[in-house]
Amino acid sequence: MLGTTVCFAAVNVIVHYLGADVPAAQTSFIRFAWGVVFVAPALWSFTRTRYSGRVWALFGLRGALQAIAVLLWFFAMARTPIADVTAIGYLNPIVVSLGGALLLGEGFAWRRGLAVVAALLGALIILRPGVREILPGHVAQLGAALFFGAAYLVAKRLTGFASATAIVANMTLIVTLCLAPFAIAVWQPIGLTEVLWLGATAAFATFAHYCMTRAFQCAPVSVTQPVVFLQLVWASSAGWVIFDEAVDPFVMLGGALIIAAVTYLSWREAQIKRRAARAARA
Repeated sequence: MLGTTVCFAAVNVIVHYLGADVPAAQTSFIRFAWGVVFVAPALWSFTRTRYSGRVWALFGLRGALQAIAVLLWFFAMARTPIADVTAIGYLNPIVVSLGGALLLGEGFAWRRGLAVVAALLGALIILRPGVREILPGHVAQLGAALFFGAAYLVAKRLTGFASATAIVANMTLIVTLCLAPFAIAVWQPIGLTEVLWLGATAAFATFAHYCMTRAFQCAPVSVTQPVVFLQLVWASSAGWVIFDEAVDPFVMLGGALIIAAVTYLSWREAQIKRRAARAARA
């Protein structure tokens, strides 16, 4: 999980370094075009797989939601302090938890409600409306959290019809296709160096997801989830050392509160699944 946090922090640093000189639609498209190269073997193997129209509709919906989220995230990361974007991004699992309760019938116990409230309080501590300036990037990242959460919920539904590899490969291709018209509309000349940096983000993101999968296989989420907070530590350190961005203790506090809420939700869900499994065996 430590490798996951380092790789995701590297993605954040590179996108933040490239800045707002290149439109978000263009940088996000190039990043996912690199992703298509990485998943090309998987895409080729799925050309012989037949899915129903409903499954393809879910693939399309997941890709569209992910594309909007990615576009908002690239906009935010290029224009907003790196630690702020990282901390607000921790809200993604909270959106998933709310969506699972409201849309997938997973139930909404009072403990889950308290965790959601704690996470939202963490977001308020980070943003501090009325005390500090709310930048367009802050708003964009809040929107990204909503759309990433919605995309994950659709992916969760897709797991009943397709393998994880198929879901990731198709998502990468569909997101690239969705971003293409937006990128073409604002396209501007870009150097080979920037293209290679964006290729590096795709490589780091791919390796991060691999490390995350291995971590989940080796240890329970109650152990792995708190380590995610280190990503905020790396982001704050990079912002201070590389980009001369002051370390905001309120961002660290708010991020820690959100991570604590997410960790509790993950632990609670794992407990419920174990109890259900024991009951099924009894």
